Amino acid sequence: MRKRRKIITVSTAVAAAATLPLLMSPVVSAAVLEDDDESSRMTRLYAPPPDRDSYRQVARLAWRGDFRDSAGLLSMVRTPQAVWYGDETPEQVERLVRRTTRSADWQGRLPVLALYNVPGRDCGSYSSGGADSLAEYEAWIDAVAAGIGDREVLIILEPDSLALLPSDCADASNAAQTAVEQQTVIEEQTTADEQTTADEQTTADEQTAADGQSAADGQPAADGQPAAQEQPAAEESPTELPPLPDPGASTAPPTGSAAPGAGQEAAQTPGQQLPDALPATSETPAPKPPEVQEPAALEPSASQTPAPEPSTEQPGTLPELPPLPTPDPVTPEPGNSLDPDGLDTPVVEDPETAARYSEINYAVDVLTALGQTSVYLDAGHAGWHSVSSIVPRLIKAGIDRATGFALNVSHYQTDPDSTWYGRLISSCLAYADEGGDPEECADQSWSRRHARRWLRAHAPDDPAGMKHYVTDTSRNGQGPWTPRDRHIDAQSWCNPPGRGLGRRPTTHTGDALMDAALWVKTPGESDGRCLRGTDGPLDPVRGTVNPEAGEWFPDQALELVRYADPAVKVFRRTVGR
Repeated sequence: MRKRRKIITVSTAVAAAATLPLLMSPVVSAAVLEDDDESSRMTRLYAPPPDRDSYRQVARLAWRGDFRDSAGLLSMVRTPQAVWYGDETPEQVERLVRRTTRSADWQGRLPVLALYNVPGRDCGSYSSGGADSLAEYEAWIDAVAAGIGDREVLIILEPDSLALLPSDCADASNAAQTAVEQQTVIEEQTTADEQTTADEQTTADEQTAADGQSAADGQPAADGQPAAQEQPAAEESPTELPPLPDPGASTAPPTGSAAPGAGQEAAQTPGQQLPDALPATSETPAPKPPEVQEPAALEPSASQTPAPEPSTEQPGTLPELPPLPTPDPVTPEPGNSLDPDGLDTPVVEDPETAARYSEINYAVDVLTALGQTSVYLDAGHAGWHSVSSIVPRLIKAGIDRATGFALNVSHYQTDPDSTWYGRLISSCLAYADEGGDPEECADQSWSRRHARRWLRAHAPDDPAGMKHYVTDTSRNGQGPWTPRDRHIDAQSWCNPPGRGLGRRPTTHTGDALMDAALWVKTPGESDGRCLRGTDGPLDPVRGTVNPEAGEWFPDQALELVRYADPAVKVFRRTVGR
């Protein structure tokens, strides 16, 4: 009897898992229909088949009676998002790309492809891999182009390829411990200085006592001179003590256009703060809304806390503008807008970085030649590079021949920060195209008043003549994460806790320069096994072992649904009720 009951229970669970997508399709369709109400004014985006592990989690939640989370998760995985390709052979990627683009074409939808196979990608970190050489990469791009053919496609070309050049890799690997090492050195130096001061004072006191005793006994002092000829003890003590460190001095490493991972965390915009550790199981009750924590040591972004406005006492003049970060060295060609005088500039690029530019330029030429392919180059995000740093990289990578650039891919910057950063980059590109120096461009660190004045003076009036951009809103609903523990290697880009889905994918953005808000990073997939400076294997923030990069992460997937902003709509009220 017990055996029969067990068989019935297992069979019911299997049937529920198999039929759940069909049973819940009306609920999800209602949500999708709400998002597509304005389909006549925008391009309909393609939704690829979901990850099998995501459906398993949906079935598990429904079987336990958690229908709201189950329906929300199902709605998330069936929302249009990018299809990623990388590490396949040329034959494999041609076949897969052809299958995806044909399926999207039959549905009358626009597919978004994220191409991620550049040699040396991610500086050998969690998402390491890619082609082994320039020739191998070119063959791979040729195969992608063959799979696309004459069909319409939107391509996000090599995320992190320009914001994280090979020349940045050393900084990325060392930046994680720089702040800790500097703090340790300062603390050790402070302790040593205090100990030295105490030892010297003790020695002086002992010497004074010894000299006084020698004088009282009528004996010569230690240096052979009579005690009566010695200087007073007050003059014998050190006149200058070793300088103590300034307690108010900053111990953080200097910010600049370093790499992501540990290097970019210091530059990221503070966002809403959530608990450092979340429940290990994905089927736990929904947590309370996160509380906002005000970090004290990070610089706020331009959109959150504008810099002080210029004095109203001098309306005709501007105060001194803040210094811009030093841009990454490039090698301008004679007559290039970066070197208008054609002066000789020392070559400072390493061979790997030069090869990276060749790879991206080749991909731009091949893919844009297809006719119906829109290509967007990597431009990092607003908390990473300054405008004057990323613009020369885009120029060298062939932005003049590409459709535009992509922002915030796989990251968490807010929409206002990304749109402001995109406007500044697009304006700077137009300024450089007219012979201007990117060093003179308005930067996201400027006050809005200063930046807008620069834009009025130098940005084109017609957005049609400027480079457009797209943003990744798949996980930015709660903004970037800031850990409470300032002593760990935060890796704020790596599976941060308590993040939420952001704006739903759309090509109707309301911004003349913004072509689309997209879900480029697949929500629910892990960023890797985040160790945050520890020996592992546990993530010290989550208290669990994170899945490998690209694998389904049930805990994070559920967080994205629960903390989504705007909230995931899974139930639709019937008209007339």
